[in-house]
Amino acid sequence: MPPTSFDFADWWSKQDHRGTPVVVKMDNPNWSMLEIESPGSGGATTFDKKGRGKNAKQLTWVLLLKAHRAAGCLAWLAHGLWLLLSAVKKRLVQKQGVANPEKSNTHRGKLHKFIKGFLAFALVMLGFELIAHTSGWTPRLRMPSSSSLSLHSMLQAVYVFWVQLRANYIAPPLQTLANFCIVLFLIQSADRIILCVGCLWIKYRRIKVVANPATLESQDLEQPGVGFPMVLVQVPMCNEREVYEQSVSAICQLDWPKDRLLIQVLDDSDEPDIQLLIQGEVQKWRQKGVNIVYRHRLVRSGYKAGNLKSAMACDYVKDYEFVAIFDADFQPKPDFLKVTVPHLKEDPELALVQARWSFTNKDENLLTRLQNVNLSFHFEVEQQVNGVFLSFFGFNGTAGVWRIKALEESGGWLERTTVEDMDIAVRAHLQGWKFLFVNDVRCLCELPESYEAYRKQQHRWHSGPMQLFRLCMPDIVTAKIPLWKKGNLIFLFFLLRKLILPFYSFTLFCIILPMTMFVPESHLPVWVICYVPAVMSFLNVLPAPRSFPFLVPYLLFENTMSVTKFNAMISGLFQLGSAYEWVVTKKTGRASEADLLAAISRDSAEVLPKQQQHLRVVSESGLDLLAKLQDKPKKAGKKGNRLYRKELTLAFLLLTAAARSLLSAQGVHFYFLLFQGISFLVIGLDLIGEQVS
Repeated sequence: MPPTSFDFADWWSKQDHRGTPVVVKMDNPNWSMLEIESPGSGGATTFDKKGRGKNAKQLTWVLLLKAHRAAGCLAWLAHGLWLLLSAVKKRLVQKQGVANPEKSNTHRGKLHKFIKGFLAFALVMLGFELIAHTSGWTPRLRMPSSSSLSLHSMLQAVYVFWVQLRANYIAPPLQTLANFCIVLFLIQSADRIILCVGCLWIKYRRIKVVANPATLESQDLEQPGVGFPMVLVQVPMCNEREVYEQSVSAICQLDWPKDRLLIQVLDDSDEPDIQLLIQGEVQKWRQKGVNIVYRHRLVRSGYKAGNLKSAMACDYVKDYEFVAIFDADFQPKPDFLKVTVPHLKEDPELALVQARWSFTNKDENLLTRLQNVNLSFHFEVEQQVNGVFLSFFGFNGTAGVWRIKALEESGGWLERTTVEDMDIAVRAHLQGWKFLFVNDVRCLCELPESYEAYRKQQHRWHSGPMQLFRLCMPDIVTAKIPLWKKGNLIFLFFLLRKLILPFYSFTLFCIILPMTMFVPESHLPVWVICYVPAVMSFLNVLPAPRSFPFLVPYLLFENTMSVTKFNAMISGLFQLGSAYEWVVTKKTGRASEADLLAAISRDSAEVLPKQQQHLRVVSESGLDLLAKLQDKPKKAGKKGNRLYRKELTLAFLLLTAAARSLLSAQGVHFYFLLFQGISFLVIGLDLIGEQVS
């Protein structure tokens, strides 16, 4: 390590120098050079035509600095690699930071068994191909004579039999399946390109959805708030300890007449301490004049759909015209209702106004950055284009305002799937209602920071649509809507984007591609595994320009997530055991920490009348109660990172196929398999996202 500060001004003054002196300050890892005047006038300095001094010592120091910087970069890379290997050792060998490894051994589905058997086959074939390669055998090798019984001749006979078997019986159906997946891949890519063209057209024509505030104005001077419709705001939550305070606080500050607004906090928490905290928060805002109520169900049936259905059954709901829904981690701006409700008031055929999400923790780690790429494309391209050209899109479950009449005519909230938001959107569309997406209205929320939380969220988002497709198919066929709307629902909305996408992603890149390395008679073109995916990834990153450095990781990550999405799609389509699994996405509440501290100081500075002091004690947000509850013994269970066996098995499979591709000198295939295998390995070891020590 170089010294943190090195100054040779004293040394310079003692030397008989020539040229321009230089003071070099070495502050690792940054270096700075400062040119000063020569302390003496006796030296002679030569200059070039531009007047710059030439000095061999200065050039030497510059080269030294660059060499040290290069050495520091190499040291940083070596340190990063050492940390990665240490993490792998802890996860695989020492079992450190791994949560309940013995419990996860009992949950191995058919998909994992299939991948595991495929890996065993690939390892055997790799060893056999190595023997054939070192022995100089070729696919044109003939069967040895039956008179020879040596081990070499027996292996040669097995090799010839394998070549004939794969050429005549394995390669043709494999190539047919590959061609079928390529066709699906091209159709899905064409759909994505059309969506991007539609988004560019919206940008070019400057199509924007802007609310008209005059819609809310009233001609009655004595009651100016009469023009504001009655709005119900619902906040469903369940055990949201980390984010309940910031959500309730933001929603209670909505800029809307208090007598025209009612907030329902729908708490499904099964932990008594969290219930008390949320009740205290609701009571605090009620004392400040906010029209807010707290509802808790003793039986949590139907999850979120059951919670919303129970709340809509209240008698006072009939007095309200619109309902806004926010999940527990969402923080709408004060003017949210003023920029969304006017659209519903202007157009009586409009059922839903959906706002865009923005994320408080999108730069927290690599996992949140990659999620931001996905969701930016979803809102900027998919939702906006479908809203402008089709007046239909899937409701995102939150940050939206519904017309209560549309909800009632569509059958209300149903508990039949895990995607109740998509369910009500499809049924409202079949009733002829229109949807509107406002891209300029954004609502702050939080992305899952751990891979376990993100994986469970994606499982629910991809199994639910297949459940819904089975249930809604008869209604779509018999609905009295135009034929093109039926085709859009069946082919584009459900089949192409919910079923075909995870199917070909997993089958093509995780099964067929490595198998073609062992069955070279069938192959995938380079443009299928390189050029087209690169173009599609480029289009996905366009709505989030700051994420361009993560283009390659995003491509690899999406292929890796295809395992989870494919498994979820199959479980939802065939009603398997995990199809109805509902796990509340874990929140960290990072955005609320600073707000909570500010709220404490603000509350302590308030001066309340004496008659309100007693009420204030029981209506605090629960900080004292939370401190007491933290002293209680916690439930047994180890919190930590996990090992994902399907991803790990596929990692070894892809790395085995990469080794096999070296024998065939397939450069692009080798690099794709290598980096995709490393991606599966990183995710299988849970080295992406939030790390638990």
